[in-house]
Amino acid sequence: MSVSKKSLLKHLEKVNPNTTEYDIEVISAAYDFAEEAHKGQKRANGDPYMKGHCGPVAKHIIDMGMDTTLICAALLHDTIEDTDVTEEQITEKFGKEVGKLVAGVSKLGKLKYRGNERHVESLRKFFVSVAQDVRVVILKLADRWHNLETLQYLPEPKQQRIALESIMIYAPLASRLSMGKVVSIINDLAFPYAYPEEYNKTKNLMVARLKKADGTIKKMYRGIMVELSENLEYTPAIDKRVKGTYSLYKKLERKRWNIEEIFDIVALRVITKSVADCYRAMGAVHNHWRPVPGRIKDYIAVPKPNGYQSLHTAVFTGDGPIVEIQFRTLEMHEFNEYGVASHHYYKSGPNTKHDPQESFAWIEQLREFQNADVSPHIYLKRLKTDFFQDRIFLFTPKGDVIDLPVGATVLDFAYAVHTEIGSHAAGGKINGKFVALKTVLHSEDIVEITTNSKSRPSDKWLELCVTSTAQGRIRKFLKHKKL
Repeated sequence: MSVSKKSLLKHLEKVNPNTTEYDIEVISAAYDFAEEAHKGQKRANGDPYMKGHCGPVAKHIIDMGMDTTLICAALLHDTIEDTDVTEEQITEKFGKEVGKLVAGVSKLGKLKYRGNERHVESLRKFFVSVAQDVRVVILKLADRWHNLETLQYLPEPKQQRIALESIMIYAPLASRLSMGKVVSIINDLAFPYAYPEEYNKTKNLMVARLKKADGTIKKMYRGIMVELSENLEYTPAIDKRVKGTYSLYKKLERKRWNIEEIFDIVALRVITKSVADCYRAMGAVHNHWRPVPGRIKDYIAVPKPNGYQSLHTAVFTGDGPIVEIQFRTLEMHEFNEYGVASHHYYKSGPNTKHDPQESFAWIEQLREFQNADVSPHIYLKRLKTDFFQDRIFLFTPKGDVIDLPVGATVLDFAYAVHTEIGSHAAGGKINGKFVALKTVLHSEDIVEITTNSKSRPSDKWLELCVTSTAQGRIRKFLKHKKL
């Protein structure tokens, strides 16, 4: 994909016809400046560096709905690292914010992933940048997105390394930032290079299932359109969502490769004008098609920890396969697709009520995590457990949501609620049943902690939890106890 200045500005207008939200003159100047800086440089496929990489990265940033500052930073993101341009020059010409973002991306360096070994210092830099300004990471994700699109031009060993680090590092981070579309894109672009045999097996199963479901989906689409037009007094937007290949692969692994147990390979998404209409639309669908018991998920009333909101159901179609249907507002849809990069987050700029630095509690946890003086081995272990593992979400008796990694225990939950509750925890209740502190939790459990003023952390407690937060606070207590 080659992106000239003319095609970039045309794409900007296509994505958002209200171009008054952008400073076209500044964006044009940033493109010209970067093009001159990269003059003579070429990509592995032979394309000029500016049109062949920086332009496409900026195009992805536009697709995310980002502002002039981020678009300029995308165009300039490699100038400090790959040319003679300095941060001072960028700051002087395009402002302090753009200069800071470009410098932030440059300082990350190159992340390497080989087997289970990561370059720890590069990772530290990367996650420091997350904690300081999440926009740097949005740029890095857009950069990785395009690098994966041109992976075929690189030598095979490099292809696999980049693909693996994309799946192991970049996609999970995008997931924590609720950037669902970016997660799917990164995983699906990397999958054939990282695990070619598994990719081919999954792809073949998917193609067969999609062919089988095609007629049913078309019939359902027409039926839902008629049903909702009558019940909502307007025609909502309805689109078809096909599950990502890598996501399907992970689910097939959990289902022992029985594709008949997977209902969401194809889903229909209904975009309504209001939250009330989401529920009204689901009711109308259920009046026409019988819902599958236990398959209704209300992520509007109870969002996922990363902010994802949607109303899910699955219905019997009679002679065809079970079909999943999702209901959400346009704002929910935008956020579910691009998370912290979605337009409504940044339309007023950072430090608004939508500031992602304040919206995601785990970012503050990450700041705390970076300050820990631990060995590279321990750092990697904690990073993997706390930030790159599958997540579960749990409820307090009051309905508050607690986000923890898979494998977390009652004691991890206690410390996640409050340090004092953790330090005096005596046991717990899961869904009303008394359990020990070491009991492993499962997603959607309702957890209540029982405390005792005489209960205190001991060395043994370190074996009863898995999160670095809980273990760190236990160690801190034990250290003070010895003083």
